[in-house]
Amino acid sequence: MAKVTVDAATCVGCGLCEQNCPEVFEVKDDGIAHVKAQQCSSCNLQEIADMCPVNAIKVE
Repeated sequence: MAKVTVDAATCVGCGLCEQNCPEVFEVKDDGIAHVKAQQCSSCNLQEIADMCPVNAIKVE
């Protein structure tokens, strides 16, 4: 299973990850995306990571 992380120091909270995969990502009140699950049945997590404009999401 892949390990998904968000670099909080890099994240700008644009919400693209949450919009495209709300099963895994959530932008909380702190304005930063957080990982709430490590897998998704309907999303390609690497594609979501590639969408991040500041490359804050890593899938290893």
